Amino acid sequence: MMLPDWPVLNAAIDWLAHGLWDLSWWQVVLYTLATTHVTIAAVTIFLHRTQAHRAMDLGPIPSHFFRFWLWLGTGMVTKEWVAIHRKHHAKCETVDDPHSPQTRGIDTVLWRGAELYRTEAKNQETISKFGHGTPNDWIERNLYTRYSWQGVGLMLILNLALFGGLGATVWAVQMLWIPITAAGIINGIGHYWGYRNFEAPDASTNISPWGVIIGGEELHNNHHTYPTSAKFSVKKYEFDIGWVYIRAMEAIGWAKVKKVPPKLRLGAVRPVADEKTLEAVIAHRYEVMAGYAREMRRVARSEMAQLKAKGADFSPLQGAKRWLHRDDDKLPAAARAKVQQARDAHPVLDQMLTMREELRQMWLNTSHSREQLASDLQAWCLRAEQSGIEALQRFSMKLRAAHA
Repeated sequence: MMLPDWPVLNAAIDWLAHGLWDLSWWQVVLYTLATTHVTIAAVTIFLHRTQAHRAMDLGPIPSHFFRFWLWLGTGMVTKEWVAIHRKHHAKCETVDDPHSPQTRGIDTVLWRGAELYRTEAKNQETISKFGHGTPNDWIERNLYTRYSWQGVGLMLILNLALFGGLGATVWAVQMLWIPITAAGIINGIGHYWGYRNFEAPDASTNISPWGVIIGGEELHNNHHTYPTSAKFSVKKYEFDIGWVYIRAMEAIGWAKVKKVPPKLRLGAVRPVADEKTLEAVIAHRYEVMAGYAREMRRVARSEMAQLKAKGADFSPLQGAKRWLHRDDDKLPAAARAKVQQARDAHPVLDQMLTMREELRQMWLNTSHSREQLASDLQAWCLRAEQSGIEALQRFSMKLRAAHA
């Protein structure tokens, strides 16, 4: 028995199977990755670097495009996102931090990060205190904020029209992309696991130097060290794709960068460390301490090589090496014992760690005058150069050559 020929039904079945845009599976995957990448770019360039931190200005064309795309792809309200992120920086790693794995647990932030965001978005005190300066024009008030979830509904309709039933899967990936990458990976892993270029006052880490899918946000320790910088990469091997897009927009007049990570300038070596030296050291303290960490790692490698040549056990030093650059109050309990064991066995490292803390206290000490701090720095450099330790002597000479 033949089924009746119903053109409308057949057309509906054909649309459900293929949609208006009959693409192969890999083309659909490519479309999905491309659209989610645009969403990541909108978050990192517009919401994060431009709105939250004012590290750059965006022209009207990219600004309005990013706002429209975020309405379609996330349903997030600019003022809410900015306020929550600014509060995260202001209250970082405390109980008031909206999404710190240090206080809420890594599992909570990884799997319930989007829920934490929605909860904080309902806190009117957070929005009013930290959400100032965000767009408040007619389209923001009457469309993007008022009908925030209608945008993602429109995106669902568009995907269904383009791909048929498969469009629902495409839409689901698009909707999950920011909760997984931003709320989970960046806010979670980015404050829990990874490498650190700088000893920032929080637990921020860099997840990967090549995390292209997160738009540069994976360089989270760099960002927390220099939060008002429009550029997140600082090492030669780090790649910030968001910065590539910013530079391209700047080249055609669509963007203007305000700040990038500061760079310590080296000039002629001063006879002694003076107030100008102090000014440079304090202004570039994170870079200064990163340089000190490199000297300590160099010393640790030299000590390990000597032990290895003698056939002696160098495992205690090897276990402590990764923690030598950390502030004592940031060391995990297990690492603290390893570091102390290495200090007891290696007097050179012990002295370097002692002098590291003395140097750090110079910009933490608020009771001393500028003149007293300059005198303290001069005395520190003198002791370093008289220590007989090549690494300390080299580092002191670099400090005396520093210019703000």
